[in-house]
Amino acid sequence: MFEVAADGWCGQALRVVSPNCDARPIDSGIDLLVIHNISLPPGQFGGESICELFTNRLDCDAHPYFDRLRALRVSAHFLIRRDGVVVQFVSANDRAWHAGPSSFGERGRCNDFSIGIELEGTDFEPYAEPQYVSLAALTFALQARYRLTDVAGHEHIAPGRKTDPGPFFDWRHYRRALNRQLLLVQKCSVLGFPTSLRPEKSI
Repeated sequence: MFEVAADGWCGQALRVVSPNCDARPIDSGIDLLVIHNISLPPGQFGGESICELFTNRLDCDAHPYFDRLRALRVSAHFLIRRDGVVVQFVSANDRAWHAGPSSFGERGRCNDFSIGIELEGTDFEPYAEPQYVSLAALTFALQARYRLTDVAGHEHIAPGRKTDPGPFFDWRHYRRALNRQLLLVQKCSVLGFPTSLRPEKSI
């Protein structure tokens, strides 16, 4: 069970504060959830490299891949590790630097109006079940605090540039898990999912 407070912080998440954020534009609204994946080094799970990247503390000499990340200043609001543990880096009220050049519908600059969730994973293997459980619970908590209307992958808002969360992310499984939570409380509205998914009845 997660709860997001009025200050945008989730009390049940581990808090690791990132400097890579700023204020959202006035009256931008927060209505989009963006799902990403990340692993550092690529394909390796565990360790503190992701947290170190998001807090500008990554030792770029520690692995050959890290050399390309030296000038990178990025963050996400949340990270969900393989065991389902949730880490929060930026208040959801603020703008995390997760989407880069992007658009959703007719709007550009998705960072302005979205919340970014990173899943520890890759495009090349399935995600862990605890991640889906935490993702659904966190999504529900964010819906209770913000007027979210849609969820998309990084691949959907930056096609041709990004591919995450990739083909092994089970959107239908995520939607079913979220719908179960929504039906238990019957409080939040149902999110719009990527249009590539065929219609599926709620459970």
